[in-house]
Amino acid sequence: MGTGVRPYVNFNAKHDAEILHKAMKGIGTDEDAILMLLTARSNDQRQQIKAAYKKAYGKDLVSALKSELGGLFESLIVALMTPSVLYDASQLHKALKGAGTEDEVLIEILASRTGEQIKEITKVYKKEFGGKLEKDICGDTSGHYQRLLVILLQVDRGTLYTAGEGKFGTDEEKFITILGNRSTEHLRKVFDAYKKLSGSDIEDSIKGETTGNLENLLLAVVKCARSIPNFFAESLYKSMRRAGTDDGTLMRVMVTRSEVDMLDIRASFKKMYGQSLYTTIQEDTAGDYQKALLYLCGGND
Repeated sequence: MGTGVRPYVNFNAKHDAEILHKAMKGIGTDEDAILMLLTARSNDQRQQIKAAYKKAYGKDLVSALKSELGGLFESLIVALMTPSVLYDASQLHKALKGAGTEDEVLIEILASRTGEQIKEITKVYKKEFGGKLEKDICGDTSGHYQRLLVILLQVDRGTLYTAGEGKFGTDEEKFITILGNRSTEHLRKVFDAYKKLSGSDIEDSIKGETTGNLENLLLAVVKCARSIPNFFAESLYKSMRRAGTDDGTLMRVMVTRSEVDMLDIRASFKKMYGQSLYTTIQEDTAGDYQKALLYLCGGND
């Protein structure tokens, strides 16, 4: 799997903490020094820098950064400094806690994370926010959409709902039962069989039979089963090629995938849209925020 950000080889947390301290000392902040350093370290290394900074200067590094930076650049740097599972958990918490639910965040995270990651996210969510993720999701959603979200939260999906399989109600039920409880490999076979049987892709049937959040969630699950890099390439493209940039999505995807599959996402992006992710980010963003995103992206394809 190709990643973008890799652990820095000659890593020295204390030395990095010093560089950051210098960058924030005196008049004016050296944003370049901050972004070049932090985008060249893995999340794990950033946590070690945080600890070294606290030890050396008695201050919380994230608070120090916040007081020096602003706007989108600040949000991006804070996201980079957050342990990845906690970042996912807090994105979900924010999506559920505000006025109205940010469904695209729920859909993206629950459809794309592995069972192991979901387990960790649920644990951290409870520890940080004192509530159960499942309960909060149920309080904010309803119907078939809610049911599929809850199924996606169950880590051992294979055993779920097999008893009721012969008794389908609606097409929604059918889609939910198929998509909620299977391994990726199995799902791909199901999609092929579905196409042979019905003559159309399962995506087209979902679009024909469902609407709204349920449709979006079902499609996300199918796309992630087919190809996670393609799923994220499309999210990134949509986040930028609109009237306004959806910075929330752009930032979330660049931060969460930078150490996972950024090279694969870049390849998918180029193949799907005929231009590089790098150039698209360049055309769509500005300033230090843009520079940091470009470092996370890695190279121009």
